[in-house]
Amino acid sequence: MNGSQVLPGNPVAVKVWGEFACFTRPELGVERVSYPTMTPTAAVGLLDAICWKPEFRWRVVAIDTLRPLQWLQVRRNEITSRQTARIAQRWADGDDEGFDAAENRAQRAGLLLADVAYVIYAEVMLMPGTDAHPAKYRDQLRRRVTRGQCHERPYLGCREFPAQFADPDPAEHPVAWDEDLGPMVHSVYAGPDDHLAPATAAPLFFDAHVRSGRLLVPALPQGRR
Repeated sequence: MNGSQVLPGNPVAVKVWGEFACFTRPELGVERVSYPTMTPTAAVGLLDAICWKPEFRWRVVAIDTLRPLQWLQVRRNEITSRQTARIAQRWADGDDEGFDAAENRAQRAGLLLADVAYVIYAEVMLMPGTDAHPAKYRDQLRRRVTRGQCHERPYLGCREFPAQFADPDPAEHPVAWDEDLGPMVHSVYAGPDDHLAPATAAPLFFDAHVRSGRLLVPALPQGRR
């Protein structure tokens, strides 16, 4: 752990790594350009893939970058329209002619990260009406990580970039790296009850800074609306 930055609360730590990653910057349109480190939303999705229950949510407090940055520029074939389960059901029912990937394909550039490894620090945020202690869910995550269990395969920003996970190695430390990353999505907010309704959900941003290889995530994002 980076001893120069004391983390708030009692977070649980998980090491994740993989061959490639892409944590897309939202301001760059259709071209996929990654942030140089994992984002809080990507970290939450990864933790949910390992241990998710409706009684709580993960709040990421910090992310350590364990390996020097390596960039990889690629061109990938992507489809131009989003496909959903409802559309697929219409195909199955014969109400639609189906989807021709060849006619809906576009080649797009991407700037990815290669050979990545991180330690995610997160705390448990109990949902209203939950009586259990947060330690119960922290222990569940630790057991699942130690055993290599997950609900679905975790990934590093994009589903085609699978992630490995394990308990952190105390001998590993963040890389020597300082950088201001600009606006980064902190979370998605849908009002006081936070039901994440698609019609009202809005991204909340914060000014991201890496110091000594660690990204600290504030409890309350700046610019909340």
